[in-house]
Amino acid sequence: MSSTIQAGSSALLRHKSFLLYLLSRSFSRFSSQIAAVAVGWQIYDLTGSAFALGMVGLVQFLPTLLLVFVAGHAADRYERKRVAQLCLLVEALTALYLAWGAYAGSLTVVQIFIAMAVLGTAGAFESPTIAALLPLIVPEGTLQRATAISSGAAQLATITGPALGGLAYAVAPSLPYGVMALFWLLGTILMGAIQPAKSDFVRDAATPADLFAGVRFVRNNPAILGTISLDLFAVLLGGATALLPIYARDILQTGPLGLGILRAAPAVGALLMTALLARYTIDRRVGMRMFQAVIVFGVATVVFAVSHWMWLSVLALAILGAADVVSVVIRFSLVQLATPDEMRGRVGAVNFLFINASNQLGQFESGVTAALFGAMPAAALGGLGTIAIALLWMKLFPALRDVQRLE
Repeated sequence: MSSTIQAGSSALLRHKSFLLYLLSRSFSRFSSQIAAVAVGWQIYDLTGSAFALGMVGLVQFLPTLLLVFVAGHAADRYERKRVAQLCLLVEALTALYLAWGAYAGSLTVVQIFIAMAVLGTAGAFESPTIAALLPLIVPEGTLQRATAISSGAAQLATITGPALGGLAYAVAPSLPYGVMALFWLLGTILMGAIQPAKSDFVRDAATPADLFAGVRFVRNNPAILGTISLDLFAVLLGGATALLPIYARDILQTGPLGLGILRAAPAVGALLMTALLARYTIDRRVGMRMFQAVIVFGVATVVFAVSHWMWLSVLALAILGAADVVSVVIRFSLVQLATPDEMRGRVGAVNFLFINASNQLGQFESGVTAALFGAMPAAALGGLGTIAIALLWMKLFPALRDVQRLE
């Protein structure tokens, strides 16, 4: 049995388009994680404000809120790899702008916020497009394993990205932005070489109602609605990673490199878990497994919140990352498999809106709460709230709790 599973994973890695997809997505994730360290540290260094850290998340989320339905519609009506290429190119040019401003010493907080808004806009189009592309480039029946491998590859970039970003920033503030630009450009080139198995866009006339077809589809499918809303509220409350610059400098007494290690810790746990999921897929009680993973996520958040020791903080973040990737694999596979291909872009846009609301509004919420009550109480309350949400959702969405299999 294990040899068959291993052979399936190896066959996926020999699939040319899937390999190109992995590399392009990993380069993009690498750049995003470097940006999280460089921008977070620079903003906190310039302002010393937890509220300003929270604003980084808000300015990235607003373009998503305004454009996400247009983005999902674009992913269903235009060639997906071309849409993704354009997004990656815009991100590369934005990183070059930040690199030049940091090198010249003229970069201001307002300019950083504008750049992050541009990156948020590109991300609003990129994410649903990338998600809708994956089912078209992997063999039938392999989506869960492909999702785990893809997540693992991205997490590998996430492990090295924050550490390198912190080290690069310590050398020169402009260096991490230059690395970001290089990797986004490489991602652009690789994305263009992908060959989907079939047409991934429609040519018929569109109507205004088509923009919101994804919302109607999600609303009428309780399992999908429960899945993406669980992620929204759980991560919205449990966004302790937004406070890592405060923990690194003020609580754990470390520097930019320590911040990079803290940011990499969740990815280490996630990578170990994705290695297991790529080899042993979840084939029973998947709904309950997702709820259990969210509860573990909340517990790990509380442990991190109260820790004053670097080793315990890193361990808690690693467990947090491992639990999160279980939820991600189940959520992504469930949504993609339950959605017709011609709707995947628009449903993916709704999913991305919920994900970004949880991540970036969660960053804003954490910054505001930390400014009012302090970093440790804010993170601890968020973890407890995540646990409460998981328990409540088990009652509100029994159809999701009772899902047994994905494929």
